[in-house]
Amino acid sequence: MKGATDMPALGDFRRSDVDEWGRSERMRALARRIYEPAYAWWFRAEWEGMEKIPTSGGALLVGNHGGAIPSDAPVIMHGIERDLGRPVYGMADYFFRTLPVIGTLWSRAGGVAARPDNAYRLLREQGQLALVFPEGANGSSKPYAQRYRLGRFGRGGFVEIAMRAGVPVVPVAIVGSEETMPIVLELPRAAKLLGIPYLPVTANMLAMGPLGLVVPFPAKFRLRVLSPVTFDVEPDCDHYPKSRVMQEAEQIRSALQSALSDMLGARRSIWFG
Repeated sequence: MKGATDMPALGDFRRSDVDEWGRSERMRALARRIYEPAYAWWFRAEWEGMEKIPTSGGALLVGNHGGAIPSDAPVIMHGIERDLGRPVYGMADYFFRTLPVIGTLWSRAGGVAARPDNAYRLLREQGQLALVFPEGANGSSKPYAQRYRLGRFGRGGFVEIAMRAGVPVVPVAIVGSEETMPIVLELPRAAKLLGIPYLPVTANMLAMGPLGLVVPFPAKFRLRVLSPVTFDVEPDCDHYPKSRVMQEAEQIRSALQSALSDMLGARRSIWFG
C-alpha cells in the first residue's frame, strides 16, 4: 500500500495544477500530509472491504452522514487516496462553495457542488470516484439521540445519476462519525437568520468552549465497503422509471442500515472500537 508521502504519484499533475473543478493535486498532497496524524492517531480509521472499490473507471460512493461538522468525508477521501492511489471528489451542497476562503480551499481539496450535471461529468466523462451522502444536511444535523438511524435518501437522485452515467454505486457504512461532534441542541431560527443550513450546539462546545467549534472528539472510525450495486439499464437514457430508481435507493439504504446495525452490535467502545 502507498504511504501518505507517496501521494504525488496519483498521476501526472496538470501544468496549471488546478483542474476544471478547482482541485489542486499539490493542495491535496499537502492536505494528506497534514491530515494523516488525525486519520491514523485521532480517529484510528480501519477499513473492511476496501478492495471492493474499483481501481479504475467511474463509481459513485455513498455513505451515511453524521456529526455537526462531519468527519466522514475527509476520512473516506483520505483513506482511499492514501491506500488505493485514486482521487476522490467529495460532493456537497453548493453553500460551501459560496463561503469566502473556505469555498476556495474546499474546491482545491477536491470538493465539488452536488449537482447532477457535475456528478455525470465526473463519473461518465472522466471516470472518477465521486462521494455523496444521500441524507444531505438532514444526516449531519440530526440530534445524537437519532445517531445511525438513516433518513430518507431523498428521491433517489444518486441512483438515477449512476444509471445515466453507467457506473456502480458503492455503499460505505461508517461508524464513529456520529460521535465526533454530537449535536445536543439545534437553533433553527438563528440558522435561518444567518442563511445557513443549520446551527447546532454540540457536546464539543460544552466541553471545550470555543475550541469545540472545530475540534472533534477522538471516536474510533470503522468503515465497511459493501458490494458494488450495478444496474441492468442502458446509460444516457432520457428517462428512468421513478419506481425503479426509488426501489434501488431504498435497497441501498436498507443495506447500509443493516451493515451499521451489525457494526454497532460488534462495537464495544466508542473510543476504542
